[in-house]
Amino acid sequence: MENSLPLNLRRAKKTNLIINRLHIFTQGFALLALIYYRTNFLFQIIKIRDKNTPLLPHALVSLSELILSFLWLLSQAFQWNPISRKVFPERLPGNDKLPSIDVFICTTNPIKEPSVDVMNTLISAMALDYPADKLHVYLSDDGGSSVTFQAVKEAWKFLKWWIPFCRKYEVRTRCPVAYFSADESEDGNEKFSSSEFIAEKKKIEEKYEEFKCRILKIIENTSSFTSRDHDPLIQVINVENCGVDSDKTEMPLPAYVSREKRPFQPHHFKAGALNVLLRVSGLISNSPYILVLDCNMYCNDPTSARQAMCFFLDSKISPKLGFVQFPQKFHNISENDIYDSQLRFVWPKLEGTDGLRGSLLAGTGFYIKREALYQSSNVQEGNDLVQLQKAFGPSNDFIKSLQQNYKPNAFKDEVFSEVSLKEIRFLASCGYDKNTKWGKEVGFRYFSVLEDYFTGFNLHCNGWISVYLNPARPCFLGSATTNLNEILVQYTRWVAGFVEVAISRFSPLIYGPLRMSTLQSMCYAVFAYDFLIFLPIYCLAIVPQLCLLHGIHLYPKASNPFFIVFSFLFLSSQLKHMQEIFLTGHSIRTWAIEQRIWMLRSLTCYMYGTLNGILEMIGLREASFSPTDKAVNDEQHKRYQMGIYDFQASVLLLAPLCTLYILNLVAFIIGVLKIFHIEQASEMSIQLFIPLFGILINYPLLEGMFLRKDDGRVAPSITLLSAALCIIISSFDG
Repeated sequence: MENSLPLNLRRAKKTNLIINRLHIFTQGFALLALIYYRTNFLFQIIKIRDKNTPLLPHALVSLSELILSFLWLLSQAFQWNPISRKVFPERLPGNDKLPSIDVFICTTNPIKEPSVDVMNTLISAMALDYPADKLHVYLSDDGGSSVTFQAVKEAWKFLKWWIPFCRKYEVRTRCPVAYFSADESEDGNEKFSSSEFIAEKKKIEEKYEEFKCRILKIIENTSSFTSRDHDPLIQVINVENCGVDSDKTEMPLPAYVSREKRPFQPHHFKAGALNVLLRVSGLISNSPYILVLDCNMYCNDPTSARQAMCFFLDSKISPKLGFVQFPQKFHNISENDIYDSQLRFVWPKLEGTDGLRGSLLAGTGFYIKREALYQSSNVQEGNDLVQLQKAFGPSNDFIKSLQQNYKPNAFKDEVFSEVSLKEIRFLASCGYDKNTKWGKEVGFRYFSVLEDYFTGFNLHCNGWISVYLNPARPCFLGSATTNLNEILVQYTRWVAGFVEVAISRFSPLIYGPLRMSTLQSMCYAVFAYDFLIFLPIYCLAIVPQLCLLHGIHLYPKASNPFFIVFSFLFLSSQLKHMQEIFLTGHSIRTWAIEQRIWMLRSLTCYMYGTLNGILEMIGLREASFSPTDKAVNDEQHKRYQMGIYDFQASVLLLAPLCTLYILNLVAFIIGVLKIFHIEQASEMSIQLFIPLFGILINYPLLEGMFLRKDDGRVAPSITLLSAALCIIISSFDG
């Protein structure tokens, strides 16, 4: 009877679906009316050739509105069929029937990614509620740092205390730093009130403090130098004589992996590191399922693996199921989240893609099927060794691991033989995947620095499906970037990766529809073509304002019926945005913040990211990937928590923002004086509203330039430069 019960349920979000589709149709009709108005008006200008109505500004604004309409149309694919899912881990078969799991954690730099935080992620993964003999954890250290290697050994010593404690008292928060800073009474576990528990908890907390001190001592006494020129190092960590009475406790063993790097050999960033882990783990544990985590994204719910198995062990969807994606949520988000660090707008989109053929791959917090990464067509090339070597490389031992009955025992042996160690090091060499299908058809894809997006896209094109699961208790919690400069730099890097895909033969609008549904292709296209947004935003931040200064009206009068169309489009889009925000439990303040950050990104990240992406595509700039700095600056963090913007950012990022803000402020003030002097309020009302909206939404920028005196203000030199640029722009004749 138990076997007949479903492991998961899928529910359509009917209310959202109705609202979304109603919005799509009404907004769509209004956009058609706008396009009709603009087209008709442009033809009249060309026909009449009136010198008082210049063609160029009207054409630029019309093109901007057309681009915005195109991007809006693509984004509606997310809205078409949103769904939610629920799982029942208690219905899973016994532990002996569960498949094994490999966990991949990637780190690069112990300075930007503090070792204590990385080890907390490792410990939380090792402590997952899953059979110990079926859980294998791999830490990829791309910097080859001695600090990270020694820290893993110290983490193993602490784990021999931590895991028995978690199992005995059914602790749910298994990341030590999160556990000791939280109130465990919220879990409602009666064991937490016993004197025995209180005594053991105090003892474990002391062990954790000792562990942290040892890590800090390692950092103090060891160089944190990271190298791009080092041999591979692979070691399964098993430190004996840890002074723990419970040495017989069955525990998963961690493996430290540092792949070979050479200065003039391509290493393919995170995708390259993941593919090395894929090969190395193939010989060591070869689990059919893999959990991928960023080094700052710890396991917050130890049952995440069992939740994922509710889909992978569902016979109805399992054969075609490639991966299960969990949302990225963060523990360090302030109440206001002034930089939109949590990327709230992204996760409802994944519910929308889940209603099609599945969620996009989102970088971390996902369980993926090994078979999907190998691509069955490559494995099914039979016993032709030559063909298999062309796909998977020259290692015969690794090719053996592709067989379903292959059972490695390296983790059980704990010590590799000299022959097997040599083979594993070979798999981690920097030239192994040369002239193979690795990164092209096998493993995580190399084409774009956004290996997650592009790999997910390829898997869906190959017929795999995916699911998105957003449980009430977040399965993974990370550390979000709360520094304006780092956020803009990070987003610029993402945009460059999307541009690489958008202008290539893998364009979702060309490559996708032949291999997946049109709606799913549109979902991928939204991210790929979102870089276009900087063109209309720059245009609408400059052209209407210059025309306002020169008395040129670009929009219909208040008495014109099409004035209602423009007003409806603005109000409808903003109300829909607010509705989505309220559904996720946020307030009107979040709406203002998201509008503000969207404008900031559009004017900086999208422009520079587009430029970088194009230069990389034509070979004038080398692709690069610098890890986001996870180290916390106390002063900047304090301002973030207080809801005060910190404008200590690059002049290249701030100058465009400040210049356009000053331009809009000047245009609005002069426009108001002009309009009421010559009585053109009816004709210029929309052109007055555009700069006013920008001024009000981005008020913190005004504060940063003119009102604040603290270190987080906009540097006076940037304000002066921006004012000069504003004067230059204003001098152009409308």
